[in-house]
Amino acid sequence: MLTTIARILPRRRFSFLLPLTGLLTSLALPSLAQTADQAAATRGFAECKQRLQAQAIAAGVSPETATDVMARVEHLDRVIELDRRQPEFTTTFADYLNRRVNEDRISTGRKMLRAHQDLLQRVTDETGVPAPYLMAFWGLETNFGSYFGKMSVPSSLTTLACDPRRSSFFTTQLIAALRIIDEGAIPADQMEGSWAGAMGHVQFMPTVFLKHAVDADGDGRRDLWNSLPDALMSAGRFLQSMGWDGDYRWGREVLLPDNFDYSLADGRRLPLQQWRELGITDAFGKPLAQEPIKAKLVVPAGHRGPAFLAYHNFNVIMGWNRSEFYAIAVGHLADRIAGAGGLQNPPPEDAPTLSRDNIINLQEALQARGFDSGTPDGILGPATRSAIRQFQASAGLVADGYPGDVVLDRLNIAGNQ
Repeated sequence: MLTTIARILPRRRFSFLLPLTGLLTSLALPSLAQTADQAAATRGFAECKQRLQAQAIAAGVSPETATDVMARVEHLDRVIELDRRQPEFTTTFADYLNRRVNEDRISTGRKMLRAHQDLLQRVTDETGVPAPYLMAFWGLETNFGSYFGKMSVPSSLTTLACDPRRSSFFTTQLIAALRIIDEGAIPADQMEGSWAGAMGHVQFMPTVFLKHAVDADGDGRRDLWNSLPDALMSAGRFLQSMGWDGDYRWGREVLLPDNFDYSLADGRRLPLQQWRELGITDAFGKPLAQEPIKAKLVVPAGHRGPAFLAYHNFNVIMGWNRSEFYAIAVGHLADRIAGAGGLQNPPPEDAPTLSRDNIINLQEALQARGFDSGTPDGILGPATRSAIRQFQASAGLVADGYPGDVVLDRLNIAGNQ
C-alpha cells in the first residue's frame, strides 16, 4: 500500500514514507526472529520427546504406552515459569503456620477422622502411623482431597525433563509416570497433578508411587486419585518405610528458661533428661517426662516465638518434605485434629519478611563485621544463623540466631513487614 501511495503522490510532499517503510521493516524483524526461535524450540522439544520415548522403552515401558502417551504430550510454558520462579520474600513462620493450621482445616480434619474411622484404624494397625497424622498429611497436601492439581503429569514431567536445569531428575520421574500408566493404575489423560508431577490425594511423586503405593481396596489397581483406602494406606506405608516410631509423637512445644543458650538449637539430639536438666519444661511449665528418647530443639521464630523439642518422627516427616516449617505444621495440625489446643506461645506476627536480596545484604554485612556467614547466597542456613548468634552476643542481644528487627536495624538492613 505504501508503494502505491508513493507512485500516486509527489515525492517531495511525502518523503516521510521512505523512513516509515524502513521503520515498519525494522519492527517486523524481531517478529521474524521470534518465529524462528519458536520453530527451533518446537523442533528441539519434538526431538527431546523422541529421545525420552526411546529411554522409556529401554527402561521397560511398553512401546505402545510410551508411543501413545508421548505423542500427546505438550510443552507447558507455565511449568517452566513456575520452576524458575523464586519466591521474592521468604515466608515468616507465623504466616506459614497460620495459613496451614487454621480452624477450618482443624474442623474438617476432625470430621474426616470420624468419617473414616475404620479405614484409619486399619492403616494404623498395619503401619503404626496414628490417624491424626494421616489426616494432617492429607489436609496439608490436598486439603482433604479437594484439590489435586490440574496439570497433565506426562506433559509437566516431559517439559521439565527437556529443560536442562534438572533434566536427569525429571527424566526419571517421567519414566516412572509412564510405568504407572503402563501398569493400568490410571489412564494417561486422567493423570493430573501439580506442576512438578506430584499426584493424588497425598501428592506422591511417580518414583515414590512406584515404591510405596499399594492397592488397599483390592480392586487390582494402585489408584491414589480415586481410592482413599489406596491413598491413605500408601501414605502410611511410606512413613513406615522411613522409620515411623509408633511409640512416640512428633515432638512438643516447650518453654525455655531465661538466658538459655540458643546455640543448642543447632540440630544436635540430646536425651530428654538432658534438656530437662537445662531447665526446659513443657508448654505449661511442668517438668519434662523422664523418657528414654532423644530430641532436638527447634526455634523457628527466634526467642519471641514458640520452641519445640522434636523427636525422631519429626525427621521422618521431613523425609516427606525437607522443610522444618512443614514438619512443625504436620505435627501441630495432627495435635489439633486429635483435640489439643493451640500453641501456648504463638509465633509473632510482626516479624520482618526478608527477600533473598535482604538476606544476601545481611550475610554481606555480617562478613564485613568479621562474622563468617559463608558465601552470600540468600539462604538463611546454619552458617548464617551461627554468624547472627555471634553478632548478637557481641552486641549484648539475645543470641537466638534469628534476624529480627533489632538485628536488621543494627546492621542497617531493610526488611519488609
